[in-house]
Amino acid sequence: MTNNFALVLKAASFAAEKHRGQLRKDAESTAYINHPLEVARILAEDGGVSDPEVIAAALLHDTIEDTETTHAELVSMFGDRVASMVAEVTDDKSITDNAERKRMQVLNAPHKSQGAALVKLADKTSNVRDVGSRPAAGWSDDRRLEYLRWAQQVVDALPIASHPLKSAFEVSLAKSCDLIGRADDQHKAFQGGA
Repeated sequence: MTNNFALVLKAASFAAEKHRGQLRKDAESTAYINHPLEVARILAEDGGVSDPEVIAAALLHDTIEDTETTHAELVSMFGDRVASMVAEVTDDKSITDNAERKRMQVLNAPHKSQGAALVKLADKTSNVRDVGSRPAAGWSDDRRLEYLRWAQQVVDALPIASHPLKSAFEVSLAKSCDLIGRADDQHKAFQGGA
C-alpha cells in the first residue's frame, strides 16, 4: 500500500470517528460522514484531483468546525499542508451571527490556497446538490434559492479561473434551481394555484 493511499484511508477513518453520531439536516437524517466522503469523491471523480493531501483535506474539512478536533491534532496526524487546507475552509465559530459568517466566506474566498479552494468548491458543489434534492428539513424554496445565490457568490470569489469542478458546480447549481422551480410549481398545483 502506498503512503498516498494510506493517507487518504487514514483521513477517512479519522473523519468517520470524529463525525460518529452526527447527522445531516435533511429529512432522512443522513449520516454526516456521507458529506465529507461525497466532497472527496467530487474532487476525484468530477474534478480529476489526484493529490492525496487535497483528498485528505476534503475528508477532514469539517472536523475542526463541527467536532472537537484541533488544528494541532491535524498537524500531528496529517501534516502541515493538510491541516492548513482544513483551517482555510473552516468557519470562525466565534462569529455567532450566521449572516456575518456567510459574508466572511465570500470575503475570504479569494485568499484560499489552490488546494483549499478546490476543497471549498467541491464542498459547495455537494451542498448545492443537497439543497436541490435533499434540502434541510423545513427549508422553504426561498431559503433554498437564497443558499444557492450565496454559494454562487462564494464560488465566484474563489481563486480558480478554470477547472472541471467549476463546470460541475455550474451544472449542479442549474439542476438544483430547476428542481426547486419544479417543487414550487408542484406546490402551487397542489394548492390549486397553478
